Amino acid sequence: MKRAIISKGFLAGFVLELLIFWKVGGDSELFRVTVPVISTFPYATAWLADYQSGYIKAYLPRCGRTSYICGKFLACGIAGGLVEMLPCLLYLRFAKNAAALNLMLIFFSAMVWALLSATLAAISNSRYIAYGGSFVIYYILVILHDRYFEDIYCLYPYEWIQYEHNWIFDEQGIVILLSSLSVLLFLIYYNTVRRYIERV
Repeated sequence: MKRAIISKGFLAGFVLELLIFWKVGGDSELFRVTVPVISTFPYATAWLADYQSGYIKAYLPRCGRTSYICGKFLACGIAGGLVEMLPCLLYLRFAKNAAALNLMLIFFSAMVWALLSATLAAISNSRYIAYGGSFVIYYILVILHDRYFEDIYCLYPYEWIQYEHNWIFDEQGIVILLSSLSVLLFLIYYNTVRRYIERV
């Protein structure tokens, strides 16, 4: 967690998102489309960096494979959520006429995109796919909703940040959906990384 949060990636994402909030606000299109990008800055490719550099050979004997994988996944999700939520918190606290935003939804939404990016990094073994893949999937979901499936709002990423439809259990329903997606991503991530490090 310390490595994920006290990092250049986290600082860069925090400052960039804070500037976006102050310049265009939390209800802007720019804020919504940057969530799947900035949330990947802190720690989405950390496992890939360890693996490609060989550092993982010194790391695994001290913590074990399962602890290593779970720690990487958890740190990535929390750091991804915080790098979006903390600037939003400052924005709501100090900006005049700040748009009403749900901090919990922003955290969980950003967490999912960070975890998706980490999973893509594990599957593809590529940082470029990790950073760009989550944004591409995000944008595809937006296009599919806007052009073809407007009634399927549960898969509309904008709805996960600022919901406008009636959800079962309101925002808790969105949290349940995002938590379920996180569990699914964890299963994919765990099995993928485990195969890579089985013989390390």
